[in-house]
Amino acid sequence: MARNRYWRLDAHPDGHDYAAALSLQEETPAPLDDGQVRVAVDYLSMDAGTRMWMTGRTDGYQPPLALGSRMVGLVLGRVCESRDPDFTVGELVRGFGQWAELAVVVPSVAGLERIAGPLDDPRDPFGVLGLNAWTAHIGVCDVAQVKAGQWLAVSAAAGATGVMACQIGRNLGARVVGIAGGPAKCRYLREVIGVDRAIDYRGEDVAAALSDIDGGIHAYFDNVGGPMLDAVLPNMAHYGRVAVCGMVAAYGGAPLPGPARFDQVLMRRLRIEGFFIPDVLAAGGVFPPILREWAREGRLSMPFDQSEGIENVLTAYGRMMRGANIGKTIVKVSR
Repeated sequence: MARNRYWRLDAHPDGHDYAAALSLQEETPAPLDDGQVRVAVDYLSMDAGTRMWMTGRTDGYQPPLALGSRMVGLVLGRVCESRDPDFTVGELVRGFGQWAELAVVVPSVAGLERIAGPLDDPRDPFGVLGLNAWTAHIGVCDVAQVKAGQWLAVSAAAGATGVMACQIGRNLGARVVGIAGGPAKCRYLREVIGVDRAIDYRGEDVAAALSDIDGGIHAYFDNVGGPMLDAVLPNMAHYGRVAVCGMVAAYGGAPLPGPARFDQVLMRRLRIEGFFIPDVLAAGGVFPPILREWAREGRLSMPFDQSEGIENVLTAYGRMMRGANIGKTIVKVSR
């Protein structure tokens, strides 16, 4: 069998110095145990939430990875060996595996699922048909309950989940405010995604910009937390909803203090709810058909920030964590 390269977590990263904390290892793959599946990885997904797994924090939504473990993340590829009767060699699958050329998973633990074809783009299971799109749909539709004519604000709006949330809100007839870092991202949100307003948090006062919206923000899709949440809360409409999808401001270290403007939750009678896509997967949720329909109609798209080769994973991950990407950051592993 071919050799396998994988990334190992050796230490807790200090800031964005991932090279000092993870190392690329090589091995001869071990035989599978009963119930395991080996996946030849085509693409790896780079996701901000995995940053918390690299810390020692035990109060997150996922236990931290033990030092010396293989780094974990979403993989897309084909089954190349199986000792699980439900999975056959050659099937295209997606699930939580390792940052590796060959990922070994227990399907029930990894949330491994077959991907039906044909696909317009082989990357679609990480794009318009992926978990970021599904997560955005849950946050916008189920948690924030966005309706036509309402104002929806989205932070990290040019990221993989944010760009999906913006389009879903737009497709529902909402008026969308995308908050992102830098003129290029804001231009993309306005000209390609079609948001009503784009706010550059690096060059603008977010709270002041939001205060111009008559009647306030009805729904806020929060990917960031921290000071960004403080900027939004005083500008929410009465009885507004906040869907807490991510806390990228806190993923790298100690927990953040509570919102300085938490009083606005009472003053404006707001509802704040966190949600987590693995909960939906565990409950047997089904990918929303409307997302497939919008994708077919060209009303839902995902830009990809793609790197090549397992050796360039940390470069891709660093780009995503520093906000240098637009859309979904992935690494093409297969040659």
